[in-house]
Amino acid sequence: MTAERTSFVYVTYIASTPQKVFEAITRPDIARRYWGHENVSDWTPGAKWQHVRANEERTVELVGEVVEIAPPSHLVITWANASQADDPEARSRVTFSIEEYEDMVRLTVSHDELIAGSGMEAGISKGWPAVLSSLKSFLETGRGLDIFTKPKAA
Repeated sequence: MTAERTSFVYVTYIASTPQKVFEAITRPDIARRYWGHENVSDWTPGAKWQHVRANEERTVELVGEVVEIAPPSHLVITWANASQADDPEARSRVTFSIEEYEDMVRLTVSHDELIAGSGMEAGISKGWPAVLSSLKSFLETGRGLDIFTKPKAA
């Protein structure tokens, strides 16, 4: 029996250009500044990608492959915990759609094929809003947010 699948969609508007948004997602030197991780790949269809923690340990936390790429408007990757890389059932898919509006960009991140109720679903539902808010802040102000911060105690 196959597990029920679900999806997560996040939309934000960023005062930037499609090229800058696309580069912020795909260039490791930029991603580390707002995400704390580097997305490492040669960004060609079928290529592997790794989500590498930007610290001394350089831990590979997520892995996948590039499914589709059309810079600067479209990127689709598969997504799995590094420990589950060999399990096709553990893979989900992320689509980045970047649309130019007059002086801004509409970024839609659709993360689908998630196992409903899984740890991955719980993690990304908190993670994507933090990461994409940090991306927006970084591109608009030059400074990302600390996405690893915890809520203040009451």
